[in-house]
Amino acid sequence: MNKNTVHVIGAGLAGSEAAWQLAMRGINVIIHEMKPHKFSPAHKNSGCAELVCSNSLRSDDAEHNAVGLLHEEMRRCGSLIMRCADACKVPAGGALAVDRDVFSALVTQELQNHPLINFVHEEVTELPPAQWGECIIATGPLTSDALIDSILQHIDSQTLSFYDAIAPVIYKESIDFNKAWYQSRYDKGDKYDYINCPMSKDEYYRFVDELLNGEQVEFHEWEQPNYFEGCLPIEVMASRGRDTLLYGPMKPVGLTNPHFAEKPYAVVQLRQDNNEDTLRNMVGFQTKLKYGEQQRIFRTIPGLENAEFARLGGIHKNTFIKSPILLDDYLCLKTLPHIRFAGQITGCEGYVESAAVGFMAGYFSACQVCGKTPIIPPKTTAFGAMHRHLTECLNIEDYQPMNINFGIFPTISGETTANGKFRKLKGMDRKSAYSRRALHDLEIWKKDIL
Repeated sequence: MNKNTVHVIGAGLAGSEAAWQLAMRGINVIIHEMKPHKFSPAHKNSGCAELVCSNSLRSDDAEHNAVGLLHEEMRRCGSLIMRCADACKVPAGGALAVDRDVFSALVTQELQNHPLINFVHEEVTELPPAQWGECIIATGPLTSDALIDSILQHIDSQTLSFYDAIAPVIYKESIDFNKAWYQSRYDKGDKYDYINCPMSKDEYYRFVDELLNGEQVEFHEWEQPNYFEGCLPIEVMASRGRDTLLYGPMKPVGLTNPHFAEKPYAVVQLRQDNNEDTLRNMVGFQTKLKYGEQQRIFRTIPGLENAEFARLGGIHKNTFIKSPILLDDYLCLKTLPHIRFAGQITGCEGYVESAAVGFMAGYFSACQVCGKTPIIPPKTTAFGAMHRHLTECLNIEDYQPMNINFGIFPTISGETTANGKFRKLKGMDRKSAYSRRALHDLEIWKKDIL
């Protein structure tokens, strides 16, 4: 094996970003990807960087939202994933959403066209031996059972698992616009970004009853569902209280129904899912209901009585490791330091977070090959906050996947004004302060790593 070649296992968001960062630093890369010869239960597209659960990379507000800040940090550092996402975006208000098929095709094209990147389409079933040299495991939350078994031989049963659910996608032409209407909450973005289906009080509670009584996918006896709080199935949210959905995906705030003067009691929103705007994703409606039940129950929503589904919701098992115990500061497995982990298998959660950890793994690995010492991103940046979660999380026993959020940044309580007085910061002002500090410190880190 060529010691100047890095093997990247998996061509999802993390693996694609890691491979790109390596190649852009002059390192030869071999991407091992089992598709199209074998697919996980949730994957359908044969290309790289397939988006499974949603087409949204969430908020693009870099000043007031942590994931928007991470978007901006990645753009400034030359992220392939963010460049392709920006090129494939579709209207989504203040969010960054993409045409998922165009996005995957573009990432695949960029990787295939790079002269230092080669693909081997095969399933890797065992952790690579030391003879392979530097390796990055970026097989994601749906890592195959064979590779998980091999990993377990080296980490003493330190894996955890949870279950992730997918929301249905509906053909827009099947929506009844005599009841539904276009509008983003508080009129942010383009008015066509979201389609809204209103519910009266009686309709809402009947809908909740149907959700709670609907027939669900059954788990095997050995499976223990442990859901990620940021992606709960709609029926699980409903089971936590009959009003829970009114404060979650079905909240009616910031919307005005043009068909009726009476304010809707609840609203179901559908977000654009492709460039042509022929498909709409049911926002927050990830589900483990059986297919027949999904069609029956979701067609009780006003405006969706005749809905035609391009994709029904589903559920799949996600696997991740206890990174703070198992990995060093550079994301290497402590027992096998030639192996580095990246993406959601490390315990980050979300598309952009996965790509960001792939970015760091690619940079760290390139430094290793070149004989340089990697520079850890400042903890004040979004990169650094996510890195800190993976390597320094204090609550090891309850270690769970984490989206980027300002709660994992070093705290800012206030600032000193021009006249020397201390002013406490709250709300948007505090979030803006986090972002200003992060982007300032990112520029210093960026000079050292690019």
